[in-house]
Amino acid sequence: MFKFFTSKKWFLWAYLGAFVILTSLWVSVQIDVKINEWFGEFYDMIQKALGTPNAITMDEYMGGLISFGKLAAMWIVLGLATSFLTAHFLFRWRTSMVEWYHSVFDKARTIEGASQRVQEDTIKFSRILESLGTSFIESIMVLIEFFPLLMGLSIGIPILWFGDWEYSLVAGAFLWAVGGTILMMILAYLLRLVGIEYDLQKREAAYRKILVIAEDDGTVRPKTLEELFDGVRKINYKSYLRYLYFNIGRLAYLQANVLVGYVLLAPAIVAGVMTLGVMQQILRAFGRVEGSLQYLFKAWPTIIELASVYRRLREFEKQIKIKQMEALGR
Repeated sequence: MFKFFTSKKWFLWAYLGAFVILTSLWVSVQIDVKINEWFGEFYDMIQKALGTPNAITMDEYMGGLISFGKLAAMWIVLGLATSFLTAHFLFRWRTSMVEWYHSVFDKARTIEGASQRVQEDTIKFSRILESLGTSFIESIMVLIEFFPLLMGLSIGIPILWFGDWEYSLVAGAFLWAVGGTILMMILAYLLRLVGIEYDLQKREAAYRKILVIAEDDGTVRPKTLEELFDGVRKINYKSYLRYLYFNIGRLAYLQANVLVGYVLLAPAIVAGVMTLGVMQQILRAFGRVEGSLQYLFKAWPTIIELASVYRRLREFEKQIKIKQMEALGR
């Protein structure tokens, strides 16, 4: 799976490509910080305008909107370029995997579900990494940038349960986000979601294989197909039930998540010790820090699928190596 990073053929794509993607993500985060500053300035201007008629001019107001437009345009262009490059990067990673599987397919073809591993699982592996990989790296970068920013914004602001402690908002975001992530990890473990996903793919592979055989072999009994599909049906029903339990906890947490920032800022809002612009800056920075800390929580269903795909490909490669060793032993 990781020959992409050890092969001379893919050296430039593996390392130069990764460097360019990381750099573009970092610049994107810097633009996001500028947008957060814009929110503070713009909402302070809105508060000033609503409090005193004609306190600002139309040029000032439109200038604020144009400033946001410029930042947003840069963020969009950079995001599109990063997405395009990432897609190419991961397809070449998939190509490196497929080329090796092709080179040993004389051994691999006798392994159960070999065609599905080479074609379907390599697609899933690259596509899941495309969504998870960049978002994970971006979450770390956002945390690095917004963590000190949130600390600076919260100085002198009373926070529920924490008072005027300078680390209060960061601590609140950490406790809420990490607590939710741990809750989801416990639920996923108790419900055995990775195992369910693995079993589901294994049953589907067996059913698909017999269908392919039945295309050319008229002796395959319909009962055999029904028996295999019955196994597919049972594991899918089991999966639906387990994910129902998992999503009850996940959705309840996400709905409560909307109000966390407002709850923590309740003493400052009621006391009126900050402007609307400062409140918007704090809430947005809090949301970015909280969102980064919640990465595992929000991506957990996709992480479960990736873990299942990784497990299947790892076992597939182990079986290929065993067959290679057996061939050499002869």
